[in-house]
Amino acid sequence: MSEASGVLAQPFDAAAPSYDTDFTERRLGRWLREAVWGYLGAAFQPGEHVLELGCGTGEDAVWLARRGVRVEATDGSPAMLAAAQRKVAETKVGDRVSFSHLDLNAIGSEFRIPHSAFYDGAFSNFGALNCVPDRRPIAEALAGAVRSGGRVVLVVMGPLCPWEWAWHLGHGQAGTAFRRFRRGVEAHVGDGRTVRVWYPSPRRLCAEFAPEFKHIETVGIGAFLPPSYFAHLVDRWPRMFGGLAKLDSSLGRFFPWTWLNDHYLMVLERKPRVQTPG
Repeated sequence: MSEASGVLAQPFDAAAPSYDTDFTERRLGRWLREAVWGYLGAAFQPGEHVLELGCGTGEDAVWLARRGVRVEATDGSPAMLAAAQRKVAETKVGDRVSFSHLDLNAIGSEFRIPHSAFYDGAFSNFGALNCVPDRRPIAEALAGAVRSGGRVVLVVMGPLCPWEWAWHLGHGQAGTAFRRFRRGVEAHVGDGRTVRVWYPSPRRLCAEFAPEFKHIETVGIGAFLPPSYFAHLVDRWPRMFGGLAKLDSSLGRFFPWTWLNDHYLMVLERKPRVQTPG
């Protein structure tokens, strides 16, 4: 692991022990993840082999494996990988999930996507790609690893989050309210640790993955629901936020909610490869 990758991994290593308690097992976390699962289930079919970038504690890998999808789960944090491996073992889906250490910031000579043949697709959930200032090298690597017609599902934190505007402006915190407009801003990841993050717009992310990938759709995830650090509010008023969750599921695919959200989900498709004369 390079020095840079080690620095990035440390905050997520510290967050790994409490990640499921703080997010996965909370009501808000379940709602947001289930919304994403609907799209993962449509993109990947039983028997297919897909690559996950930033697997965290393995919740998505386990869900797909239970549906018969084979997953190569990768992460830059050894502690997150260890937690995911334990979860996979406990749920007895180890025959369909394998693991590799992969730091998304180790681009160029260090960046190696593990594969022996083309994957049927790839995905990255809940902001792993936000820890990278430029996602074009990742797009190029995926273009060489995903078969023609394969789907790529990316869930990324966008720059326009009305919940953050309203909450932080209401508390006199203008700098925090509009922090997503700044490049490389420090964001909390748990246990008092921070990591630098970037917030690409849907237009920018789509451009970074062109020309090898065709845009299929963009959906707001958390257009009406708040960011995860407001999970305590959802626990306090579940009925009200349950209504907002229904709005999320029904309106998230329509503009402006494809842009106004905590996360957006983008579905891309690998374009056919151009055959060059031999």
